[in-house]
Amino acid sequence: MRQDEDLRGDGDGYRTEDLLRASTFGGVGPIIVPADAIARRVEELAADLTRDYDGLWPLFIGVLKGAFVFLADLAREVAIPLEIDTMAIASYGSAMSSSGVVRIVKDLDTDLTGRHVVIVEDIVDSGLTLSYLQRNLMSRNPESLEVCTLLLKEGRQRSPLYIKYVGFPIGPDFVVGYGLDVDQRYRNLRDVHLYEDGL
Repeated sequence: MRQDEDLRGDGDGYRTEDLLRASTFGGVGPIIVPADAIARRVEELAADLTRDYDGLWPLFIGVLKGAFVFLADLAREVAIPLEIDTMAIASYGSAMSSSGVVRIVKDLDTDLTGRHVVIVEDIVDSGLTLSYLQRNLMSRNPESLEVCTLLLKEGRQRSPLYIKYVGFPIGPDFVVGYGLDVDQRYRNLRDVHLYEDGL
């Protein structure tokens, strides 16, 4: 889906109650991807994953904390047996950018040997953290390893990345909502918003 496509869906556009709700958070700007568009795209991604992993019993690995909303919604739409595990990783850098220097805060409980693994990300920006994660998980001998991200910031990757499943390409602006945060705030917004505070 192109970034300039109308993501508002049918009807009169954005829900008034969601706009009013977001206005109480402070620093939250316009909606970039509304909840109804997210729901439709999650269904489409789940259908692709269902087809591609039928009979393979895939392992979905959610990258905490940002991916927890996307992971939960995606997993419930996938129509084949799967397993879920999570990792928490800390990337050194500013609140809005990653240096690519990563440490694992919570590791997996599952042995990846011979497994078909899907990394579930909320957003891919520079790709430095994801590149580290891919190298780390490949060293554990999975049968296959793919990435499913809700959002991909186009043109921001510092090295080539192959991401098989992408929800929405977006621009370079910092965004919050639907699991994405600033200092642990805004994760519970239903839509993805531009973050304007301090910009």
